[in-house]
Amino acid sequence: MSVTGYKVVPVQIQDIRDFIEEHHYSGNVNGLRVGHCFALYDDNRPFGQQMIGAMIYGALGMASAWKKYGDKENDVIELRRLCCIDDTPKNTESFFIGQTLQWLKTNTDIKVIVSYADAHYGHGGIIYKATNFFHEGMTSKSRVIMLNGRQYHDKTIRTYYTNKDGIRNLKPFAQRVKDALDREEAYYEDRPPKHIYLFFLDKKIRKKYIKSKNSLTKGVC
Repeated sequence: MSVTGYKVVPVQIQDIRDFIEEHHYSGNVNGLRVGHCFALYDDNRPFGQQMIGAMIYGALGMASAWKKYGDKENDVIELRRLCCIDDTPKNTESFFIGQTLQWLKTNTDIKVIVSYADAHYGHGGIIYKATNFFHEGMTSKSRVIMLNGRQYHDKTIRTYYTNKDGIRNLKPFAQRVKDALDREEAYYEDRPPKHIYLFFLDKKIRKKYIKSKNSLTKGVC
C-alpha cells in the first residue's frame, strides 16, 4: 500500500471533531485551544473520497511551556491530536505530519512544534523520529481524569471564565467534570512520563538548538 491519492486539507474543528472522538485514544477535544486543523482524505476508496485521518495543532497544554522553546508565545505550537484509521500504510502518519509541517511553514509564522508521545499507550515517538523531530526528553509523571471512558487533563476542572458582572466561574464543562468527580462518576488515574519531541520550522532556532545540545554532550564525561 502507498499514500498515492492521499490529500491533506486544512479544515475547521467541527469538520473533524467526530472523527477524533471516535479514533483518538483520548476520545475528546474538549479544552483544546485550537490553532490549525487538518483532514487526511483518500481518493481511492471504493465509495469515493473518505476521511482517513485528522490532526489538530493548538496552544500548548502547559501554558508557560513555550518559554523553553521560543521568544514569543505565538512562536510555538503543539501537535495536540493525531489519528488515522487502522487500514492505512505504515508511513501514513509521517506523510500526514510532513504535509502539515510544510503548510505551517508556508502559511504561518510558527517557528517550533512541540509534541508528546504517550508511553501509557505504548507510544515511543516512532512517527516523530521518521519526520525528523528531536527527542527533547521526558515530562514528569502526571494524572488524568477518566469520565465515561474518556480521559481529560486534570487541569480541566481549573478552567474559568469571567462573566459580565466580573465574577469568575468555572467553565460549564469544567463544572460538569468537577460534579462528576464529586459524585464519584469520574476518577483520577496516574500516568507515566511522556516523551517530548520538537520540530523546528525556523532554521536559525534549529541550528541554535543543535549547537546547545552538542555543547551539553561534549560536557559529559
